[in-house]
Amino acid sequence: MADLGGVSGGSTTTQRILGWFPERVQLHIAMLALQFGYAGFHVVSRAALNMGISKIVFPVYRNILAFVLLLPFAYFLEKKERPPINLNFLVQFFLLAVVGITANQGFYLLGLDNTSPTFASAIQNSVPAITFLMAALLRIEKVRLDRKDGLSKVFGTLFCIAGASVITLYKGPTIYSPSPSLNKVREMSPVLQSLGDANGKSWTLGCLYLIGHCLSWSGWLVLQAPVLKKYPARLSFTSYQCFFGIIQFVVLAAFMERDLNAWLIHTGSELFSVFYAGIVASGIAFAVQIWCIQKGGPVFVALYQPVQTLVVALMASVALGEEFYLGGIIGAVLIITGLYLVLWGKSEERKFMLQKQQPALITDNGVARTSSHAKSSIVQPLLSQSNESV
Repeated sequence: MADLGGVSGGSTTTQRILGWFPERVQLHIAMLALQFGYAGFHVVSRAALNMGISKIVFPVYRNILAFVLLLPFAYFLEKKERPPINLNFLVQFFLLAVVGITANQGFYLLGLDNTSPTFASAIQNSVPAITFLMAALLRIEKVRLDRKDGLSKVFGTLFCIAGASVITLYKGPTIYSPSPSLNKVREMSPVLQSLGDANGKSWTLGCLYLIGHCLSWSGWLVLQAPVLKKYPARLSFTSYQCFFGIIQFVVLAAFMERDLNAWLIHTGSELFSVFYAGIVASGIAFAVQIWCIQKGGPVFVALYQPVQTLVVALMASVALGEEFYLGGIIGAVLIITGLYLVLWGKSEERKFMLQKQQPALITDNGVARTSSHAKSSIVQPLLSQSNESV
């Protein structure tokens, strides 16, 4: 990291501390912190909805904060690599914002409001498989059914679809309720007691909304890849989408949220939830995830996704008094199994391609050896080489 003016001493100290840990250890620590950050977002968002915050106003404030946070970094850090803007780019950014921000965040909040943070997090594990399926249908991703990697990806996708179907169609009996000790913790805290787990919602409708959220997210991942090839400035790319997302939500609010009182932040808890969503879940999490993808690869980042589901379950039990249902647990197991099958298949395909492309090198003794680049690594792309920016 570069020194910033008079804080060079602090920067040197930070570098010295980081130097004590290997880069792989730093990656694991960063990914654990990222999962806790995202897990907190699920719980905080549900708490905000339980407190009555508008599902239109909440994403407007979230994206405004993310935009304000990203804009200066995008402007100053990407001056040299940012291509000139034109009408074609603006139209693509607008359409990507429709899919990746407006539909994505809108479906998520509607689904979360009708289900629970645990199952919202669980169903998100299907995103890599859905992304692979979309990429295969668009012929961005090639599927070889005569190899184990191709079969693994296909079966992984089927497992994820089956898991999402179970969560949607079968709620099942309650298999876990918060223990009396956890209930006592909630009773001792007026804030936690006021949140509660909302009842009387449509579980099936909520799961359908969450599937729409995952489809939007996956579609955004696939569709942004060709745009990023022509416009590689990621921070500026994201800032433009945040800007258009704000405009789109404001237009929706003009028709769906005409109560001016809904735009007011009434309590400190609502203010905290808005700032957490905008700064932690959008701004800081984006920066950490980009660093982890660059250093460890998308597959390494995706492997940590199930950790988020576990953390969400623990947080939601304490903060919201959430119960676990049999259908959700079965669906989560199927989805996580499918996630790992897809990732394993992609990793095996990557190793096969490297072995095929790298010619054998002849040593001084005349013994053939393969290039060291063909060895297995945590740096593996999730999609094909053309989609590595995803």
